[in-house]
Amino acid sequence: MKPTERNFARRIDLTSLQLFVAVCELGSIGRAAEREFIAASAVSKRLSDLEATLDTPLLYRHTRGVDLTPAGESLLHHARSVLFSLEKMQGELSEYADGVRGHVRVHANISAIVQFLPEDLGTFVRKHEQVKIDLEEHLSMDVIRAVQEGAADLGICNTAVTGSSGPGELQTRPYRHDRLVLIVPKAHVLSTLSAINFIETLDFDHVGLHATSSIYLAMRQAAAQAGRTIRLRIRVTGLDAMCRMIHNGLGVGVIPQRAFELMQGVGDLACVPLNDDWALRQIDLVARDFATLPVTARLLVEHLGARAAPQP
Repeated sequence: MKPTERNFARRIDLTSLQLFVAVCELGSIGRAAEREFIAASAVSKRLSDLEATLDTPLLYRHTRGVDLTPAGESLLHHARSVLFSLEKMQGELSEYADGVRGHVRVHANISAIVQFLPEDLGTFVRKHEQVKIDLEEHLSMDVIRAVQEGAADLGICNTAVTGSSGPGELQTRPYRHDRLVLIVPKAHVLSTLSAINFIETLDFDHVGLHATSSIYLAMRQAAAQAGRTIRLRIRVTGLDAMCRMIHNGLGVGVIPQRAFELMQGVGDLACVPLNDDWALRQIDLVARDFATLPVTARLLVEHLGARAAPQP
């Protein structure tokens, strides 16, 4: 390492980097200070010192909060990588204690969380009681982004999402499959069908999930290919809320079949299988590099991988 590089490393303060990342994530110095339990003035001072050290502005400050400068965007990427490496180092060193210890940060989509993870994670923690699993629910594209940025060790989601936020250079392994079905009130005209093509549902109002959820993206793409649009009456953020809306006559909806079966009793509803190829989905495990995960994360990957079922 050159003398100038050593001096640079000594001038960078890790606490300031953590606060910088917090400000970027929350878009506000005040909110970051509240989350990190530190005075806003102290956060502002550390950011100013960081800018002075780097000799470049990192943030555009305005009355609504802050925005990143181009230099700030670059620093955010590197800061997350540095902090991720430190957390990884801490996790691996902790595993030298008696037994397998540590924690695994997992981000998963709602389909995986509702259908499979309660049982699969339950059996894992009963075998490894000293391992802590931090599980967060996110949209599939946000799960992929979290793994890319180092905010999660392991992602569990539908990787067949469209747009630039696909898995890219991340590694994937198969985990589970699910099948999407149409949910309708039992008194609905479609409830007696043995199966249906999605395009036939477009004559009815729909209750939909978030606009960037993998299910809604697949629905929108199928409608566009048919030259149609979805008559979306209302959006909800959860599958139970969707079932309640459908039960009360606000439209029909598309959800995973196993999720519907687990939520029986939410309403007087029926499910109709979809004939479309995209209705059969694969849920994958996602990581930057499975081989370099900490021991605890690799144990979890092996456990979940062993639960993988062949494609129907």
